[in-house]
Amino acid sequence: MSELLGTLSVAASGMEAQSMRLRYISENIANADTPGYHRKTAPFEAVVDGGTPTGRVALGDVELDPSDLTRIYDPGNPMANADGYYDGSNVDMIVEIADAREAQRSYEANLKLFDQARQMSQGLLDLLRK
Repeated sequence: MSELLGTLSVAASGMEAQSMRLRYISENIANADTPGYHRKTAPFEAVVDGGTPTGRVALGDVELDPSDLTRIYDPGNPMANADGYYDGSNVDMIVEIADAREAQRSYEANLKLFDQARQMSQGLLDLLRK
């Protein structure tokens, strides 16, 4: 029974990590046109308990994408320098949409795993009651 509960914990941690990842992706999409905005990313990290891997995952600290910002030519913009350029963001909408789709699919897979483990534990409890 403890293995089934551990499976529930692993699936739940995966769902939580993917939902936070989707939040960062949403923030990136919302700020794609914000001048000077750097794309946010967060790496997945294995959760360790007393030196033993638990199988669970969590998102690490948020990191800003160090790639260069897009240079935009718009001499009429108040943020433009003497040459007429200003820094846009480094958000690529194609990458963000692909990441969102990947996070959604991973969330759904963890949800199915969670549901399957829940059904198995319910079946086990039903057998023990008889």
